[in-house]
Amino acid sequence: MIISNGLPRRIPIIIGSAGGSGARTHVNWTLDIIDEILQERGLKAKITVIWADFTQEEIRKAHEEGRIQGLSSNIPPLTAETIKSTNSIVAQMGHEPIVEALKQGGEIIVCGRAYDPSPFAAVGIYHGKDPGLAYHLGKILECGALCAEPGTTKDSILGTIGDDFFTVRSLNPDRICSATSVAAHTFYEKEHPYILHGPGFTLDLEQCRFEETEKGVVRVTGSRYLRAEKYYIKLEGARRVAYRTFVIAGIRDPILLDKLEEVEDYVRNQAREYYREIPESDYSIHFYNYGKNGVLGSKEPERFKGHEVGVLFEVVAKTQELASSICATVRSTFLHYGYEGRKSTAGNLAFPFAPSDVEFGPVYEFSVYHLMEMKHNGFRIEHR
Repeated sequence: MIISNGLPRRIPIIIGSAGGSGARTHVNWTLDIIDEILQERGLKAKITVIWADFTQEEIRKAHEEGRIQGLSSNIPPLTAETIKSTNSIVAQMGHEPIVEALKQGGEIIVCGRAYDPSPFAAVGIYHGKDPGLAYHLGKILECGALCAEPGTTKDSILGTIGDDFFTVRSLNPDRICSATSVAAHTFYEKEHPYILHGPGFTLDLEQCRFEETEKGVVRVTGSRYLRAEKYYIKLEGARRVAYRTFVIAGIRDPILLDKLEEVEDYVRNQAREYYREIPESDYSIHFYNYGKNGVLGSKEPERFKGHEVGVLFEVVAKTQELASSICATVRSTFLHYGYEGRKSTAGNLAFPFAPSDVEFGPVYEFSVYHLMEMKHNGFRIEHR
């Protein structure tokens, strides 16, 4: 629908973080889909691709030059080994390469990994609008109708930007934007109430005003774009670190629930004893007790009042075989453990599935989640 209606009306179509992650393989997959749609509908388009991939050599050089730092204090410093073991590294692009693609006449612009508001902000900035308003509007539009009531990401919102304001309204009459709902969404995914950092800038929303000018139409003013002294982009990359097997079970015995953590400690230690020839650094065993501190863990302020708990057993190990073997031991030991007060010899757990053990497969972690200082625009633009 977007391609079929946008191209004849000469409306540029911008796709950000193509394929969901924006790496080369996801961009190519998106391009294949676009080519298929164009062929089916007999359409032609000038397609512009903005690649967000950076090579290991580029990242290694930036690291050696001291241009890379952790996104926050709890992010480990980047190392040469980490760079080498991370096969695909992308960076979040700002509006600049997208604006350049618009200037070059791109009809369908396919972006690799993009800072989520950037494709929306680029349109306003391309037309000379205030970048603070453009980015704030982009921040709202990138989540669809989540700023409306009832909110959802599966519906559309119309944003209109002027010289010193923008407005938003729902295109679905079943959803209504209000000053409260739009202001509330401004807090979405932010570590600070009114400060939002982006590629090469800070968005300051302290002076924002939200006004409902008519039913369902909200006017926003006061968004400020502050250019940073140094231009940083966020790098993202993941590497495979382990394999996972898990079991889901239910517990209703009040005697077991009363000493659940004690039994879990016993089962964990028993499994370690069974596999004492395996270094403990090669695997980890976790229990998540949903219904009893499963979400907040030790920070849960409420006392347990329930009569049953769902337990998720998780084993993460160097290989799938090791994860599954240890998980089977944990499950069997827990199932038959004779805790004090038990009145039977088995049946500690109720399993919703058979077989009970589920091999999840590879486990990945963010190995690169850092900021890289850029001296110039490092995103490559290609015309197809």
